[in-house]
Amino acid sequence: MAEKLTAGGRFRKALAETQPLQIVGTTNAYHAMMAERVGHQAIYLSGGGVANHSYGLPDLGMTSMNDVVADVARITSAVETPLLVDIDTGWGGAFNIARTVKEMIKAGAAAVHLEDQVAQKRCGHRPNKEIVSLAEMVDRVKAAADAKTDDDFFIIARTDAFQMEGLNAAVDRAQACLEAGADGIFAEAVHTLEDYKAFSDGINGGHLLANITEFGATPLFNKAELAENGATMVLYPLSAFRAANKAALNVYEHILKDGDQKAVVDTMQTRMELYDFLNYHDFEQKLDALFAEGKNK
Repeated sequence: MAEKLTAGGRFRKALAETQPLQIVGTTNAYHAMMAERVGHQAIYLSGGGVANHSYGLPDLGMTSMNDVVADVARITSAVETPLLVDIDTGWGGAFNIARTVKEMIKAGAAAVHLEDQVAQKRCGHRPNKEIVSLAEMVDRVKAAADAKTDDDFFIIARTDAFQMEGLNAAVDRAQACLEAGADGIFAEAVHTLEDYKAFSDGINGGHLLANITEFGATPLFNKAELAENGATMVLYPLSAFRAANKAALNVYEHILKDGDQKAVVDTMQTRMELYDFLNYHDFEQKLDALFAEGKNK
C-alpha cells in the first residue's frame, strides 16, 4: 500500500504534473470545495483575503498568525487540494517565523510564501513599500526552512524588490533566497513577460510564481505566455473573492431599492447547486438511515 502523501507532497506532485500550476484564491472552505470540484489542483489563502473577508480590515499587516491559521484549518478540513498560504513577513523574528511554519504544517497547509517587506507591510501593488535588507530576508528564509517538520512542505520566497531596487537587484535577492532554502520564488509586481524571463534565467530555471492579480501592476497574462517565459506557477489570489463581492453588492442594492430580490434571483446559485457542492444529500440520507434504525429498535 502506497504511503499517503502529506499536504506538501500533494503540492509538489501537482507542480510536477501540471506546469504552469494554476493556484486559485479561496477565502473560505466553501469556495475551496468549489475550486476542487471543478478541477483545480492547488488553492490559495491570501493574507489580504483573510484581513478583508474574515475581519473587515485592509491588507496592512493588521492580522495575526492565529487569525490566518484559523482560516487555514477551516479550508484544509474541507478539501484535499493542497493549499498555499500567505504568511506575510512571518509575524516577527526567526523564532516567530519558525513557529509560523510549524503551525501552518499542523493546520494542514501545503506551502507558504514569505516576503521581504518590513513588518508594517503594504499590499504588493501599492506605492511606498519598504523592504528589509538582503541579509535579513535570507535569515527569514533560513528560519522558515529549518523549521519544517515535513520535508515536502514548500517554501516560496516573495520579493518586492523589483519595484524598489530594479530587476537585477531583485534577481540577486531571489537567487540568495533559493540558496538559503526556499523552494521557489514569488516575483511581485512584475510588469512584462521579459521581466519574468529574466527572473527565470536569473534563478537558473527554478520554480517561479507569477502573481496575476486584477487591477494591479501586472497585466493579466495568459498561463501559456507565462509558461513560455519561465513561470511554473500562476497565482490568482482574489479573483473569485472580487467577483463574489460585486455580486453580493448588487443583491443588497436591489433588495433595498426594489423591496424584493426578484430582479437578481437569476444571478444566484440555486439551493440545489449549493447542496450539490456540500454533498448535502449524502448527509441527509445518513440521517434518514439513523432515524429509521432508531424507529426499528
